[in-house]
Amino acid sequence: MTELPPQAIRKLTPGKLVIATHNAGKVREITALLSTYGMQTISAAELDLPEPEETGTTFVANAELKARYAADLSGLPALADDSGLCVEALGGDPGVYTANWAETADGTRDWTLAMTKVQTKLEALGPDVSRAATFVSTLALGWPDGHLEWFEGRIDGTLIWPPRGAAGFGYDPMFVPLGETRTFAEMPFEEKQANNHRARAFAALVKAAF
Repeated sequence: MTELPPQAIRKLTPGKLVIATHNAGKVREITALLSTYGMQTISAAELDLPEPEETGTTFVANAELKARYAADLSGLPALADDSGLCVEALGGDPGVYTANWAETADGTRDWTLAMTKVQTKLEALGPDVSRAATFVSTLALGWPDGHLEWFEGRIDGTLIWPPRGAAGFGYDPMFVPLGETRTFAEMPFEEKQANNHRARAFAALVKAAF
C-alpha cells in the first residue's frame, strides 16, 4: 500500500456530508457505505457544484483537490474519491487518467471505449503479456476550515476480454478480482460493495473518523 502523508485525525460527526462527485455510480457506492453512520449525504451534482479540473498527478492529490473544492463552495464537510485502474503491463496506466481514457469528442464518457483502449494496448504487447491489474481508491475528507485526511484501498485482479456483466460501472466488466471467476460487473451490488477498493479505503476512514 502506498505511504500516505502523516495526518491529524478528526472525528466526523453525524450530519450533512457532500459527496464530491458527479459520478452516479460513485455516489451510490459511497452513500451505501455511509448509511449506517448517521450521515446525510448530498452529491456535488445535487448542489449544482461545478467539477474542478483534476490537475494532480497522484490519486491523493486529485482526491484532495476535489474535497477542498466541494468543502469551500458548500461550507460543509466533503468526501472525495479519486480512483482508477492501474495495469501492470502498461506501466500503471491509465492510473490517475482512468476517466480520461473514457472521454469522447462531445465531452461525455464512454467506458466501452476506455476498456477497448486498455485491451488494444495489451494486445499490442503480445499474447503472453501480463494481464495483472489493481484498482486503487483514495478518499479525501475535507472540512471548510481546510483540514484534510486521506485513506487508501486497493484490490488486485486480472483483466479479461471480452467484458462480462451489466452491473457496476467504469472498467468493472473487464476486472476479475483475485480469487474470483466473475468480474465486478457480474456481482450483485451488495457483494461488490463488501470487498472492493473503495470499500477498503472506506474501512480505513471508518476506523479513524467514527
